[in-house]
Amino acid sequence: MRRKTFYSILAILILVGAFSYEYFLEEEEQTQFIAEGKKVKKDTNEYFLPTSTTGQIIHHNGYSLSYNEAHEQAEWVAYELKKSQLSNTNFKRPYFEVDEMVKTGAAHWRNYKGSGYDRGHLCPAADRKFSKQAHDETFLTSNISPQQHDFNAGIWNRLEQKVRYWASKYNGVFVVTGGVLKGDMKTIGSENVSVPNQFYKVLIDNNTGSTKMIAFLIPHQDSNKPLYEFVVSVDEVENLTGIDFFPELEDAIENKLEASSSYKGWGFN
Repeated sequence: MRRKTFYSILAILILVGAFSYEYFLEEEEQTQFIAEGKKVKKDTNEYFLPTSTTGQIIHHNGYSLSYNEAHEQAEWVAYELKKSQLSNTNFKRPYFEVDEMVKTGAAHWRNYKGSGYDRGHLCPAADRKFSKQAHDETFLTSNISPQQHDFNAGIWNRLEQKVRYWASKYNGVFVVTGGVLKGDMKTIGSENVSVPNQFYKVLIDNNTGSTKMIAFLIPHQDSNKPLYEFVVSVDEVENLTGIDFFPELEDAIENKLEASSSYKGWGFN
């Protein structure tokens, strides 16, 4: 009787051990998945995060980013903007706060004070109006870059509005954006925050039957030119930044779409 009980307990322990090991493997795989900078598939978002040239990827609730300590800002901020997330709700503008999740230490907002540059959002607050938490999260200092006011309120704002238009039209888009942190750049503040000479925005849509991409590369100055004049290939932005934007796409699709600078199918007006 005792032997039978012993074997029963042993069988249970083996079974529990097997399940625990399987769970451990799943957790390990998930940890590796995030560590490599890949975005976990969720809902209709089938896209993965870009590569990080710094190895410091941070996941917030409303967006992810790769922080570049040498330039004290994100080299990219990435997020999905769904049609259901578009909102006209007006939340009170919060104070900027230092992003405590940046292990190397995010730049302080005081670097911008008296610099002559705006604290330019990379993930716009207007793209995260579906909740107060998501909205306020965009005021972390890891989500800002020095921008001339006329640029920030001008052509960059026009492009952000266009992204929201496309998110509505195509039932959501995935956005990657940032400054080009290369070349000879001015710096501001005691922490020497770099001022990019160019800003980029890369979008992918896979919700309308066929995958399409579009990339913008805009000099850091205001312009009255139409947005389509700043369309470039994703390859061009990759060559400038050293970032691989959509490494998890099938190679044939990725190579074809990233080489194209066509804006056909995006409905410019």
